[in-house]
Amino acid sequence: MKTSSISREDALALLKTWNSEPFHLLHALTVEGVMRYFARERGYADEEEFWGLSGLLHDIDFERFPEEHCRKAPELLRAVGVNEDMIHAVCSHGYGLCCDVEPEHEMEKILFAVDELTGLVGAAVKMRPSGSVMDMEVSSLKKKFKDKRFAAGCSRDVIREGAERLGWTLDELFARTLDAMRSCEASVNEQMAAQ
Repeated sequence: MKTSSISREDALALLKTWNSEPFHLLHALTVEGVMRYFARERGYADEEEFWGLSGLLHDIDFERFPEEHCRKAPELLRAVGVNEDMIHAVCSHGYGLCCDVEPEHEMEKILFAVDELTGLVGAAVKMRPSGSVMDMEVSSLKKKFKDKRFAAGCSRDVIREGAERLGWTLDELFARTLDAMRSCEASVNEQMAAQ
């Protein structure tokens, strides 16, 4: 069983030490919530804290060290006693883009798949009259995914590869990620309002 070696309170404080942009905090909280949902949904409820905090910290080094993304993270995480399992998980989401740490565990494959996708969904949500993921359909997300100009920074190739690594169709990944984002939207908005 994978366990967390850092409390959520300390993980959040660490995240805020290295990240101040609201966009990055929103993304981190969203990925945390999505990973917690998937831990429960995939039968790893006893590892929910590990999954969630790996999601929360996955971009720990991105805002301050974009050129060293996933290469600076181990140093920042080891400095506060984060265990090697979590460091591997955090770095594996950058596989093939900025590091050579391959996603192995199901949790790492999910983090790899949902990181870019939550960014794409987040951009699409901003365009919706509701401003919410609650009423977003897979068909609407597919249109945004196919429009390469929309949220151009979100790698469609990584999203496709993420689905393949999990043995899921794109539609399955989209539907499951939307469900995961719906499960945590209210909590994430509350946490952002309290910043």
